[in-house]
Amino acid sequence: LDDKIELNRRMNATLEAMARALFQSWFVDFDPVRAKLDGRKPEGLDKATADLFPSSFQDSHLGPIPKGWISTNLGEACRAGGGDIQTGPFGTQLHASDYVPEGIPSIMPSDLRDNRIDPTSISRIREKDAERLSVYRVEAGDVVYSRRGDVERRSLIRSAEDGWLCGTGCLRVRFGAQGLNSHFGASYLGTLESRAWVVRHAVGATMPNLNTSILGALPMAIPPPELQSLFAGIVGPWDERGTVALEESRSLADLRDALLPKLLSGELRAAGVEQIEEEITR
Repeated sequence: LDDKIELNRRMNATLEAMARALFQSWFVDFDPVRAKLDGRKPEGLDKATADLFPSSFQDSHLGPIPKGWISTNLGEACRAGGGDIQTGPFGTQLHASDYVPEGIPSIMPSDLRDNRIDPTSISRIREKDAERLSVYRVEAGDVVYSRRGDVERRSLIRSAEDGWLCGTGCLRVRFGAQGLNSHFGASYLGTLESRAWVVRHAVGATMPNLNTSILGALPMAIPPPELQSLFAGIVGPWDERGTVALEESRSLADLRDALLPKLLSGELRAAGVEQIEEEITR
């Protein structure tokens, strides 16, 4: 069981590294644009994909960016797409007594990993409280940020987390129905450059803090929607495979933890475990 969990972890790390490398090449280093500018064929791209990249740069307040791309910031991009940047509920709106063992998950900074939510110890609230705080609920395609402490923590919201609550201590970024592709937007926020910018601009003497104005000022160079969609079409299936692998690993870990005391007590013999191993392998 541990071997299969470790295999899933390594596969996910590889998929995430592939997605980061592709984004870095296309949207940070502008490798296809530089190749065309030098009269070379962009490496690894078919003609249809290469045609989506310009062959020159233009000046912007960000420095040189590919010709035709938009120089803006995260707040403006969200507003243009019909989205926004929303602070989660404050303590006066959600008290300790509102948390219950079963209910709607409420995302806290401690639940955020690198572009993933870890639901292992997530807090929950009653449905009636979630309805009362409906303005803070998340949708698939949103990105949730930690707004204090480790402000690099963030996660893309996937379909399984649709309807959860952006909890206390978090910020919700919504790109909007007519805005950035969510895979492109989440990847942009996950670059080393974007993360470093957020850390530099966070405020607070004892603990870094973010607010909607700071996060909204994050500079962005935005390519045409067709190029964003093409990127999402490549990395989206990788992301789905990663989600399935994580869910499988959690189930395997639960099974392992349930089996271990039975093995130690002698209630379950190793011969029975071999049958389970065969099922997993199959």
